[in-house]
Amino acid sequence: MAKRAVAVVVLAAGQGTRMKSRLPKVLHPVAGRPMLNHVLDAAAALKPDRVVVVTGKGQEAVAAAAQPATIVIQDPPRGTGHAVMAAMPALKGFKGDVIVLFGDSPLLPPVLMKTLLSARRHRSDPAAVIVGFRPADPAAYGRLIVDGKGRLQKIVEYRNASAEERAVTLCNAGLMALDGARLPALLKKLSDRNAQGEYLLTDAVEHANAQDWTCRVVEADPVDVMGINTRAELSIAEAAMQQRLRARAMAEGVTMVAPETVFLRADTRLGRDVVIEPFVVFGPGVTVADGVLIRSHSHIEGASIASGATIGPFARLRPGAAIAEAAHIGNFVEIKNAKIERGAKVNHLTYIGDARVGAAANIGAGTITCNYDGFGKYHTDIGAGAFVGSNSALVAPVKIGDGAMVAAGSTITRDVPGDALAVARGRQEDRPGFAAKFRAIQSARKEKK
Repeated sequence: MAKRAVAVVVLAAGQGTRMKSRLPKVLHPVAGRPMLNHVLDAAAALKPDRVVVVTGKGQEAVAAAAQPATIVIQDPPRGTGHAVMAAMPALKGFKGDVIVLFGDSPLLPPVLMKTLLSARRHRSDPAAVIVGFRPADPAAYGRLIVDGKGRLQKIVEYRNASAEERAVTLCNAGLMALDGARLPALLKKLSDRNAQGEYLLTDAVEHANAQDWTCRVVEADPVDVMGINTRAELSIAEAAMQQRLRARAMAEGVTMVAPETVFLRADTRLGRDVVIEPFVVFGPGVTVADGVLIRSHSHIEGASIASGATIGPFARLRPGAAIAEAAHIGNFVEIKNAKIERGAKVNHLTYIGDARVGAAANIGAGTITCNYDGFGKYHTDIGAGAFVGSNSALVAPVKIGDGAMVAAGSTITRDVPGDALAVARGRQEDRPGFAAKFRAIQSARKEKK
């Protein structure tokens, strides 16, 4: 049997005025990823033949985020039905199944996409399948009116619903699966003669039933179909997404001592037997291999951590940090654009930037790689087995050879040969009895006053 084609249309032209933001609503991030991209990820589970994103005039940032989808402009925006009309030139000649999603629904699970498509392909051949949900408070949601055989008769907006219809708890989530062959006829029937003055896609249900075309409902978890219109709702979606990400990580073999205090990103990759202590924050682009221990209050972004490494507590790994097997990054250590090789230790109060720390090297407390001179960034290379004493400043570009030692308190401005000792500090001078004489002089001055 030939594969049946699928097209996904994502409506993303809303201005999001209630967000009170210059950033288009669908680009506000959830778990570090724009809402729109979460929706596109969910749609990808269907392996669609075509993906069309409907955006508004002047929303170039939305179009860029949606690549490589086909972009169409809805100008001016005149309702959900009008948005799908705007997408129709990109679906010219398409006779498969059309899934309509909203770009502000970041919690859509791929399984719901598959369920929706499967319902459209049911042997009853419905012209439209609508996603419904049962919220704790139906509030002013549109109601889905279903007959005794499970067929959707109509969608009634709350303001137009009778008391009996308002008592219905099954509400409209807005998502739809439509028969592409019958979609043009349904769109042609839509009218803007309503209180909103818009072409509403929900009216397609009434028109389908008028032609004896079946419409059905798929029920979803209210969290899965949550739409975001305000900053408060964005925070609720973030909390729900974090809960999912944590649960998935733990199911795949990660230990979280206090999961509710750990914050992940959508692209965080964690291996098995990783242990994460409380209050750890992951930024984008983090990969953690098996058996890593991440101690409390660490912040990690754009970094890779190899198996058996220990991070923190209170460590900060910035973009470009590459931590090798069994390396130790300790408390109040910051690593940026640097490779810390196997078994190396950078245990406390240190900044390593634009550098390489060789295998089994030991970096003392308070060490700084001075990588920036106000104009450019420069590299520091610390060899395998090297020892850098506490409170040392390594002024880049500079190389510390394998097995070399840097005395505590040194400021290193030129290369140190392998196995050499570098001492770069003022010579200590002792003056016997000076302290006692100084105190006596100061005491005498106070008495004269």
